[in-house]
Amino acid sequence: MIIGSNLMYSENLPSTNSHAASLLRNRELPEGCVIYTNYQSAGRGQAGNSWESEENKNLLISIILYPNMINPADQFQLSMVISLGICDFLQHHTDGISIKWPNDIYVNDDKIAGILIENSIMGDIIEHTIAGIGLNINQLRFISGAPNPVSLSIITGVNYDLQHCLMQLTSDLDKRYKCLISGDSDKIKSDYVSCLYRRNQLSNFRDENGLFTGCISGVSNEGRLKIELKDGSIKEYSFKEIELLHMR
Repeated sequence: MIIGSNLMYSENLPSTNSHAASLLRNRELPEGCVIYTNYQSAGRGQAGNSWESEENKNLLISIILYPNMINPADQFQLSMVISLGICDFLQHHTDGISIKWPNDIYVNDDKIAGILIENSIMGDIIEHTIAGIGLNINQLRFISGAPNPVSLSIITGVNYDLQHCLMQLTSDLDKRYKCLISGDSDKIKSDYVSCLYRRNQLSNFRDENGLFTGCISGVSNEGRLKIELKDGSIKEYSFKEIELLHMR
């Protein structure tokens, strides 16, 4: 086992990703080391967003990886692996799971998990990766104003043992990471694309030119979102270049 073979617990932290980065400045930690906490005072999400999590209710973890088997140009594979590992975990408990590109995890139309991956790159080598995950497990009330949060407990009515969930999650993540190590990138991409939120469904989008309608069809090798327009042409977008408009 790689992911989950070493666990480092703190009762509370500003951010597990920030703490992991601080530790790595002073020493090398074992690959797959999982830093986790019961509470983050300054949890971070994509593009500088914050991550709301009630104390002792959810999984807040960061995983340290040394993915020297992939080129920095292929770093989106790490995002796919982490996203799929979370989906695998959730599929033990519920259905309707998808990945809202690039790496928000949804159950039906609600967000249950967020991912923040930070890579340290030197030349043509990824020196290390910190993969942060916030996964809503037992929280029943969200007050931050985020549009559509949900937790596993809200969905199922079950109160979960967080330590058991952590062990199950790291096991599922470990299996996916080993697929990457073994070079099975085609399966990783195929599985990721098959999980994309609203794939092949006519949806409304906004880009720099305004509103338009199209269907999510897949991702490029670099992780750019592919959208098929009504005339059959394909447009590709990087993160923050496009917005999927709320469907409700």
